Amino acid sequence: MLKSMTGFGRSEQTTNDKTFLVEIKALNGKQFELQLRLPPLLRPYEFEIRNILQEHLVRGTIDCMVVVKQNGTSKPVNINTDLIKAYYKQITEVATECNMDTSAVLSALLRLPEVVTPTNDVISELDFIEFNKVLLAALGNLNQHRMDEGASLEKDLIQRIDNINQQEEAILVLEPNRKKRIKDEINNLLEKNVGKENIDNNRMEQELIYYMEKIDIHEEQIRLRQHCEYFKTILNESEEGKGKKLSFILQEIGREINTTGSKAYDADIQKCVVKMKDELEKAKEQVLNAL
Repeated sequence: MLKSMTGFGRSEQTTNDKTFLVEIKALNGKQFELQLRLPPLLRPYEFEIRNILQEHLVRGTIDCMVVVKQNGTSKPVNINTDLIKAYYKQITEVATECNMDTSAVLSALLRLPEVVTPTNDVISELDFIEFNKVLLAALGNLNQHRMDEGASLEKDLIQRIDNINQQEEAILVLEPNRKKRIKDEINNLLEKNVGKENIDNNRMEQELIYYMEKIDIHEEQIRLRQHCEYFKTILNESEEGKGKKLSFILQEIGREINTTGSKAYDADIQKCVVKMKDELEKAKEQVLNAL
C-alpha cells in the first residue's frame, strides 16, 4: 500500500484541569522538516515530541501546533505586582505634573514589558502520558488520511505505467516494418547515387548489419518492460518510504524511453515515444507526493 505525504490530523481531549489540542498538517518534502509550536508547559518535552513525530511520519514537511488550555483556577501566566506598582508610581507622578487622568491606567500597565509573563510551570509526567494519547490520536488521523490519498495515488501511478506498457507494445508491432523501411531507403539511395551495378552486395550487407545494430531498440524495450514490472512490484510491497525508490525507477524508465526515441528514425514510433514521455512526466509529478 502506498502512502501519500499529504495529510491532516486533529485531536482534542480534556484531562483533569487541562485540555490538550493537537493539529498536524503534512505536505510533501524530500526530508523530514518539522515546524513545531509548543506552549511553555510542554517545552521540557520538546525533544521527545519531535522523536514521536519523526517516528510516525518518516518524511515530509510537517507543521504541528499544540495548544494547552488550563481550566478552573489554574494560572497560565504570572503578574509581576511589584513591577506594576513601580510603573504606576512613575506614571502617576507624570500625570500629576501634567494634570492627566489616570482612571484607565491599569489596562496600559498590563501591556508594559515583563508585567505579564508565562508561568514557569510544566505539566506532570502523568499529564504528559495523557498528552501522548492525544498526540498519537492526531497522528493516527493524519496517517489514515495519508493512506486514503495514497490509494488514489497508487491507482493513478499504475494507470500511467500501464499506458507506457501499451505504447511499448505498439512499438513492438511497428519495429519489423521500421527495419524493412530503413533498409529499403538505404538501397534506393545507393542505387540512385551509385548505381545498382556498382554496389558491392557483400560490403552492403556488412554495412547494413552494422547500421541496424546501431539503431536496434530491442534491448531498450526489454529493459523498459523490466523497469515497469519492478515499479509495480515496489508498489505492492508493504514497507513505508517507497517514494524515493519509485522516483529512481522512473528515472531509469525515462532513460530507456529517451534512448528509444533517439534510435527510432520512425515517425510512428516517435509518436509512441512522445506519449510515453507524457505519461512519465505525469507519473513523476504524482510520485513526488508519495511517502
